[in-house]
Formats: sequence, C-alpha cells, structure tokens
Amino acid sequence: MTRVVKIEKNGGPEVLQIKNVDLQEILPDQVLIETKAIGLNYIDTYHRSGSYPLPLPSGIGVEASGIIKKIGSKVKDLSVGDRVAYGGLPIGSYADERIYPADKLVKLPDGITFEIAASVMTKGLTVFYLLYKTFPVKSNDTVLFHAAAGGVGQIFCQWAKSLGCKVIGTVGSDEKVNIAKKNGCDLVINYSKENFVEKVMDFTKGKGVPVVYDGVGAKTFEDSIACLKNTGMMVSFGNSSGPVKNIDVKKHIQPKSLFFTRPTGGHYFTTKELLNEAADKLFEQIKYGKVKIQIFKKYKLQDVVKAHKELESRKILGPAIIIP
Repeated sequence: MTRVVKIEKNGGPEVLQIKNVDLQEILPDQVLIETKAIGLNYIDTYHRSGSYPLPLPSGIGVEASGIIKKIGSKVKDLSVGDRVAYGGLPIGSYADERIYPADKLVKLPDGITFEIAASVMTKGLTVFYLLYKTFPVKSNDTVLFHAAAGGVGQIFCQWAKSLGCKVIGTVGSDEKVNIAKKNGCDLVINYSKENFVEKVMDFTKGKGVPVVYDGVGAKTFEDSIACLKNTGMMVSFGNSSGPVKNIDVKKHIQPKSLFFTRPTGGHYFTTKELLNEAADKLFEQIKYGKVKIQIFKKYKLQDVVKAHKELESRKILGPAIIIP
C-alpha cells in the first residue's frame, strides 16, 4: 500500500485527505516511481477548490521527482533505478509512489537533485514556453511580469535577464520587492500602493512594453492592457486573483491591435522530443548558474493541509516542496 492525497469534494485545504491505497499493475507503457520530492504549485489550489474542475474523487499534484522502481514491457528508454522527474498531467503527484506514463518523464542529469527538480519542473517548463514559444523574447526587449517574487516569477526574471531582457516586475508587498530585485528585475513595482501603468510608461518613456506575462488575472488585466504598446501581446497564464472575464475585443484588443493568448503547457509539450528540449534548456540554465533555485520551505506529506493554507495566504516566498 502507498499513501496518496485525495480530494472527494472541492473546497478549502481541509478537503485534502491522506489515503492508503493499493496501486494497480502498471501498463506496458508506464513506470512505477518512488517519489522523493513533490512540487507545490498554485495550480494545485485551483484543482482542489474546483476553479479548474476535476472528475472526483481525484488525486492532486502535477509535479514530482523520484526513482523508477518498475517499468512496463514496452518502455525502452528508461530503466529501473533511473532518476526522473515530471511536471504535468496526469494529476496525482502527492503520493509516496505512483504509476506514470513513461513518455512524459525526463531523466535528471548529474547535478540536479530530486528537490531542485521537483521545485522547478512545472514552473521552469512554464517559463521555457513563455520565453521561447508563447512570445519569443529578443535581447533588449522590455517585458512586464506580474507576481515577480513568486515561484514562477523568480525563475522567469532570472532567465529573462540572462537572455538580455529588461525586466519590470510587480509584487504585492514591500517584503517582496527585494526578492524580485535579487532575481534580476530592473524595476520593481509594488502594485498594492503604486500605479504600475504610470511606472511602466515612465520606464519605457511612454512607449509601453511588447509583452505582459500575467499570472494574477482579474486584478491586473485592465492595467496590463494599458501597459502594452501597439501590436503587443497579453499573455494570461494564471489567475491567482480570479479569472479574467468579459474580454471586449473592441475595448481591449482593437485600439492597439493587440494579441491575447491563454497558453497551457499541454499544448507545447505534445511529444517527448518537445518535452526533452524544454527540460534540457531548463537544466542547462540551472547547471550553469543562470537560474539559481533556493527552496523556500519543505513540508511533510502529512502537513499538506498546512502547505495549502500557507500557499494561498502568500506566506510562501519562493519554490516550496513536499517530502513524502
């Protein structure tokens, strides 16, 4: 038997339950993984609350690292004992062991620990497609990123800076200003008490930015649109303040011929080759020190309710993981 975190109904952190379950036999294209570290991501709270509905009952969690304990008969490129990680569907990473599709795993290179891998797979692969695929940045581009002190933001700002971008980051408190600066932001704006449109326009000499990366959602959408230059792109990839609603093409898009997109990793990593391309680039950034990962906090699996409470209350100022 193995411990697995389950949700039988949507709601607050208290709906998370640890269950002892028997795992099924693996299929030919699957592997059994002994989990060593689990990534804690804001999307987990969306799945738990029902903001992103799941068929219930369900496991939870999209990211982890571990060791392969058993492989299916058709798995050719992985072996028992391999160190691996994943970030994506199927959901269910909050577990001591789990069965997972072999074609969605990446091998961990030397120098990348289980804890680092579990803290960056979802966030780091997100940053990869934001910077290289959704809006491929160029050196000297000035970009605006909301929630720059968060888990994704800390990786994004370092990575964008390493590509030669000028990075404007917003944060929600004075406590987070220094975090964003430390991770490469050229300008940090506390949007809880400063007008970030005015600050962005002043920084860009009235031109605006070619792209806004927004994981905050409803709270920042209108002003983000105002920060864009003509033919700029609004990249809405999260909604920690609530989802963006009622996009008015005539009001929001047409006046500056803007582009609007809502990217998701599943559409960018449709093959093993695409997944490996992204993971290789991510691990390269970490190994060469261009992206430094400092894990903010570690939780035990039995403390999963506390972990979600602290995640939603903004007490987690950087990557956090769960150790089974």
